[in-house]
Amino acid sequence: MTKLTRRTLATALACAPVAALLPAAAWAQKPIVLGFSQVGAESEWRTANTESIKSAAKDAGIELKFSDAQQKQENQIKAIRSFIAQRVDVIAFSPVVESGWEPVLREAKAAKIPVVLTDRAVNTKDTSLYVTFMGSDFVEEGRKAGRWLVEKMKDSKGDVNIVELQGTVGSAPAIDRKKGFEEVVKADPKFKIIRSQTGDFTRAKGKEVMEAFLKAEGKKINVLYAHNDDMAIGAIQAIEEAGMKPGKDIIIISIDAVKGAFEAMMAGKLNVTVECSPLLGPQLMAAVKDIKAGKTVPKRIVTEEGIFPMETAAQEFPKRKY
Repeated sequence: MTKLTRRTLATALACAPVAALLPAAAWAQKPIVLGFSQVGAESEWRTANTESIKSAAKDAGIELKFSDAQQKQENQIKAIRSFIAQRVDVIAFSPVVESGWEPVLREAKAAKIPVVLTDRAVNTKDTSLYVTFMGSDFVEEGRKAGRWLVEKMKDSKGDVNIVELQGTVGSAPAIDRKKGFEEVVKADPKFKIIRSQTGDFTRAKGKEVMEAFLKAEGKKINVLYAHNDDMAIGAIQAIEEAGMKPGKDIIIISIDAVKGAFEAMMAGKLNVTVECSPLLGPQLMAAVKDIKAGKTVPKRIVTEEGIFPMETAAQEFPKRKY
């Protein structure tokens, strides 16, 4: 063996252990990949939710593949299938509606990709199709709104006529917020829901539907219960354009507790907002890391939230993050 050949062989042998270690080192640095399908950007709440998820992923060193469904279930299903094809580590999504998810969730399960539900639940008999659901208790939010109204109007004589702006038809918050509210107010026959229609969680639709309510019922309306602040803010505009005073002529209750609601309360146009926190990003990233590490995650993670009547708005406003 020549000197040159011996040197080449010695060099190759010396380098061999380092080369063997390289794939492991590269593997250790590979970030967790999370595929997230968002409902859309229909409200201030949703924008804050998206921002929380994007910034929390960055802070946690998680690679985020983000998809906006523009409030269409077929877009979310397409996004989830794309995440499965890309072999992401975890899939998370905030479902547009409750039903119709089983086929695509079975595909994720077959691909051994764990699924996390954020903010909204799905309606499925097989709960093994997702690891956890994190978010608010929407039924309880509806109950909080109902309890506040019952207390506020306890001394009023005669019927209390309520109009309701529902969220997106078939969505978990719309179904549950209606259910919780009705559960409380229907215990007293003086509370009557005289009109109830979807405003699709948007300001523009909230205004449009409130205009129709006012045309049909006019001064008969005592209370507006809106499933989110954006619809309430749209409805406030409609009430003012009809020559009435929101917050006085019509008591207004809404849900989310976004900054816009606090501004409306400080202006005396909104009476109360029930909190529903959109800041789920850090909680989601912690769960994603735990799932990837093989730890057990609770099946239900509930966000703790409060209720803010207009009297507390000025004091609370500077603390609002969304």
